[in-house]
Amino acid sequence: MDFMLTQQQSEVRELAERLCADFKEDYWVKKDQSAEFPEEFYRAVAGAGLLGIAMPEDYGGSGLGIAEAAVLMQTISESGACMSGASSVHMNIFGLNPVVVFGTEEQKKRMLPPLIRGEHKACFAVTEPDAGLNTARIRTRAERRGDHYIISGQKIWISTARVANKALILARTTPYEQVPRKTDGMSLFYTDLDRSHVEVRTIHKMGRHAVDSNMLFIDNLEVPESDRIGPEGQGFKMILHGLNPERILIAAEAVGIGRAALRRAAAYANERVVFDRKIGQNQGIQHPLAKCWMQVEAANLMVMKAAALYDRKQECGLEANAAKYLAAEAACEACQTAVLTHGGMGYSAEYHVERYLRESFIPRIAPVSPQMILNFVAEKALGLPKSY
Repeated sequence: MDFMLTQQQSEVRELAERLCADFKEDYWVKKDQSAEFPEEFYRAVAGAGLLGIAMPEDYGGSGLGIAEAAVLMQTISESGACMSGASSVHMNIFGLNPVVVFGTEEQKKRMLPPLIRGEHKACFAVTEPDAGLNTARIRTRAERRGDHYIISGQKIWISTARVANKALILARTTPYEQVPRKTDGMSLFYTDLDRSHVEVRTIHKMGRHAVDSNMLFIDNLEVPESDRIGPEGQGFKMILHGLNPERILIAAEAVGIGRAALRRAAAYANERVVFDRKIGQNQGIQHPLAKCWMQVEAANLMVMKAAALYDRKQECGLEANAAKYLAAEAACEACQTAVLTHGGMGYSAEYHVERYLRESFIPRIAPVSPQMILNFVAEKALGLPKSY
């Protein structure tokens, strides 16, 4: 059992650190305050070939695993970019896994290379206002008409839709009432985000202003049959293939936020003098920070375990969900502790930790709530009855 990064993973981390060094924290403050997409950063990641880190080499990717992608996303977040940096490239890195697994050769050649090169930006349109995590109850409909489909419905909390030109859309092709199993009858499409048929309405939110979150109002969007991924009615199964890697990457990003917060807090505690002594000498400062460090690093071990299992094609649902839960809780605690370590200055944008705290709520809430993870672990790990 080896807990060290492999040489390849170390090289990914070093490359990401060099790239992120060109985007200082003031850059992320400006993007947060102006609510502008970090296009320069996105282009730099694409130019370094990192958008395709976990994509097959045959289509322009690096052919590496989710473990390497986790190291990349963690490093981006840890640099101080936090979720604003990670979310700007997150979807491109993992989102088209259903195309990789279920797409035809023609679809892979057409869809993957432009995404990897950064020519296309994609958004992930699954969640709906009235369905939440009960995906089987989505109402967006895709009606087949000859060699194309007409899609209509609403989606919510769709990141990067304002800047995306492509969308991965889950829609019902058979009504809920007519399917033998509630998860049947949904189909997956990767298609153009045609603004003449899709209204993108921004959701004003607490943090991560640099990466937009939106409601989509889809009205008679025409989608060719060639943009349907896999068999009709089997879209839910394809979405499931992306859930574990998404949780792993979100967890890695949370670890990065926690590390960034602790780095800032420790530096401040080593500099700030009150009552003729550095505040870092006080156990009231030391102990909470030490506890947070242990929690963040323990969570990171679960992140890398889940990633290793996934890359070995072994079952990792429990580990991926546990990693997401542990990392998100640890990151949020670390950020809150960092704010309190700074005292009144922790509330100031100048010291960055208030931005970290705002963004740390994202991995706690999305893409699945901590309560649903606890339900899942209770059922799958402990054999307790299903509660929902």
